[in-house]
Amino acid sequence: MARPDDATDQDDWTFPFEKYLHAVAPGVHDAQNAWMSQIESLRAPDRKTTELIRMVCTVILRNPEGVQRHAMLAAEVGATWDEIACSILLTEPAWGLLRAVEALPFARKGFSAASDLPAETD
Repeated sequence: MARPDDATDQDDWTFPFEKYLHAVAPGVHDAQNAWMSQIESLRAPDRKTTELIRMVCTVILRNPEGVQRHAMLAAEVGATWDEIACSILLTEPAWGLLRAVEALPFARKGFSAASDLPAETD
């Protein structure tokens, strides 16, 4: 069996795990990409709402990289910091304060990356 580090020279994977998945099961990786392509083609909700929903899901899962990525993508399509932060705060009643508070700095990094604003506010 090929080692994941030797499987491919491609270093520009969208997600780091893709390199390892492709090394072990390229057909599964291809099928996953095709499936995601179909999800991306859904007509509703609009892209900003889609990214805010995905970001909230990553907050619930405690996936800081996902929070950062989807906050960035939401900002790229017009989400304001208020929309991002308030979407995260909507998770509090069901999932608690800690997940929301943990997610905010990562969301701010993503938002800042998309909008060239400082990562921290005074």
